[in-house]
Order: sequence, then structure tokens, then C-alpha cells
Amino acid sequence: MAQAQASRWQRKKDARPSEILDAALTLFVEKGYNATKMEDIARAAGVTKGTPYLYFQNKEEIFKAVVRETIVARVHAMSAQLAQLHGIGSSELLFLALDDWWTHIGSTRAAGLCKLMAAEATNFPELTRFYYDEAILPARHLLGHIIQRGMDNGEFRPVPLDYAIDALTAPMMMTMILSHSFALVPGCCDSIKANPLEFLKTSLQLTLQGMHQPSPLDDRS
Repeated sequence: MAQAQASRWQRKKDARPSEILDAALTLFVEKGYNATKMEDIARAAGVTKGTPYLYFQNKEEIFKAVVRETIVARVHAMSAQLAQLHGIGSSELLFLALDDWWTHIGSTRAAGLCKLMAAEATNFPELTRFYYDEAILPARHLLGHIIQRGMDNGEFRPVPLDYAIDALTAPMMMTMILSHSFALVPGCCDSIKANPLEFLKTSLQLTLQGMHQPSPLDDRS
């Protein structure tokens, strides 16, 4: 009996960091980084005021862990999965990346972190640099690799790589920001709010039309 109780206690203890991070994510998205206090996180996680400090040094470390457990982990997993795909075009890879991003990030609470960082970036430059280095740059590298692959194999015409990445990421960032701001107000951003994934696919298709290498048949008069 005592052994069973100890086992249950251990399982509960092991789950606490995840519960703390889950509560912190909700609060960061709803209240912002500055307005969220350590005691708020403890209360939302259902633990005592001092418990978060057993696992994390401070709120900044909790925020970093939240970002790493959500966006960073998903970008790395997506990169590994797409690297295993062979024999498909770069355009298809970009659509697969979009679907994966939407399923695991864009349609989840984690999308609110983008709006949070856009709103509070200049107030917390060190956290902003962390977010850019660990969340944004790996995603840009993934997209850049796919675009460069398309240019190398003739699927895409030569384009400035950084600007092409910007053209692909801007709609995703805008959707995350709007979905946690203007879209929460009735009558605002109705077209994007009605079907955000369809908007993103349309935006990607329009960008790809500008990047595709013209067929030799297109040059015939």
C-alpha cells in the first residue's frame, strides 16, 4: 500500500513541470509576459506558491521552457520529418510544412506567443533575442532549405532567398497575431477568422506562382 502511494506521488511529482508549463502558456497568452506573475502560474497549475521554483529559477526560465516545449520542439520535429521525404517537389514540401505548422502550432495556444512577442519585444530584448534565435531562425532555415532546393532543381526561378522566406512567413505570423487580437473582436478580420488555414494556403499558392520557373512552352508565341 505504501509503495503504491509512493508511486502515485512520484508520478504526480514528475508531471508537475508539464502542468506548470501548461498553466504558464495559458497565462502568457491571455495576460502577456509582464502581467503574469510566478504566483499566478502556481495558482493556475494548482500548486503551492513556491513549487515552480523547485523546477525553474524564475519566470524567464519558465517562458523559455514553454517556447522550447511548443514551437522549438515542433520546428525540429518538422525538419526531421520533411528530411525523410524524397521524390516530391519543393512546392509540395512547403504545403506539407504549412499543414504541420498549422496542426501543431498555428491552431493551438502556442500561436499566441507570436502576438505576445510582437507586443512586448522592445520591453524584453533578451527574451526577444532568445525567441528569434530559437524559434524563428530554425523555421526560417527550414523554409530556406526547401526554397533553395527548389531553385537548385529548376522548380523555382532564382529569387532573393531571404525575401522569399519573408513572403512565406509573413502570412503565418500575421495570422497568429490577428487570431489573438483583432479577430477576437466581432466584425473584425472575418475573412481570415472564417478559415485561417484556407487563407494561408491561398497566400502560399500566390507566392509559389511568383516563384515557379516558367515552362519553355510559356515562352512560345
